[in-house]
Amino acid sequence: MPPALPDEDLVALASSLKQRFGDRLYLGTSSWYFPGWAGLVWAPGHHEQTDLSRHGLVAYAQHPLLRTVSLDRTFYRAIDAATYARHARQVPEDFRFLVKVPSEITDATLREPESGAPVAPNPHFLDPERALDTTIRPGASGLGARLGAFVFQLPPLGWQWLRQPQLLIDKLDALWSAVMPALPPGALAALELRDARVLTPTLLELLAAHRVRYCIGLHDRMPTMAEQAQSTRAAGAGDFVCRWNLHQGLRYRQAKERWEPFDRLQAPDPDTREALARAVVAALADGHRAFVTINNKAEGSAPLSVIELARAILRHAQGGA
Repeated sequence: MPPALPDEDLVALASSLKQRFGDRLYLGTSSWYFPGWAGLVWAPGHHEQTDLSRHGLVAYAQHPLLRTVSLDRTFYRAIDAATYARHARQVPEDFRFLVKVPSEITDATLREPESGAPVAPNPHFLDPERALDTTIRPGASGLGARLGAFVFQLPPLGWQWLRQPQLLIDKLDALWSAVMPALPPGALAALELRDARVLTPTLLELLAAHRVRYCIGLHDRMPTMAEQAQSTRAAGAGDFVCRWNLHQGLRYRQAKERWEPFDRLQAPDPDTREALARAVVAALADGHRAFVTINNKAEGSAPLSVIELARAILRHAQGGA
């Protein structure tokens, strides 16, 4: 799969960011298999999604600004160490993966596959041993030094959990106690929420105690970027993790139907982008790393969003407004 021809301006932008921040800034997208990225990530022409899914990662990793990617497919089904290792062999040594932990671990509810309707309580919800066996150990073994973070994204919880918040805290405490010692050097665990009611001082104290990062999840269900940035500080000093998932006011299906094939910015969101850039620069200035992945449903085209965010980060780092 041939990559898009190098853009001199993007190469210069990437060089400027590297000179200023070294290897501590990781920008990327959610997955990589989109035919509409032809001319942006892939060489111009027709590309089948199945071919991109299997062979596009090599070309993706040659883009000057794309130094991480979110493995979203792992949310739906765990993959084995050999598959992780195959991904790792396709990218440079300084590339990092964000791995979504499967929903069989992070969703409190078993769901009907087609509709997503709740079926029954999930007996494996936040099960430490299952998390280790299905994801943490295979991911750490297969990705090695190219592992950036495991992201535990909790879907909205039912009222039984919201009425008894200490139960959730206790389960997360047991989970982090098992997971954190199993991480290889440099790898992170991060918690992303889809229900702002769960974002409490007690939860943030627990994350700080275990050195788990709060992953800012920019999503219609969650507070703004600026509001969530306060939560990263409350969770203690450390690396910055953010997944810009969805444009405010939309659902995934709406954004997909409106914006496919994701070849241009359809709904630029400069307020979110500027707030995100400021938070990234603040983390980098404190000597931490920053991992940011962007979904096509954030503004219409994830690679173009990465470019605009990179420009904003450099501008803020240089003291620009």
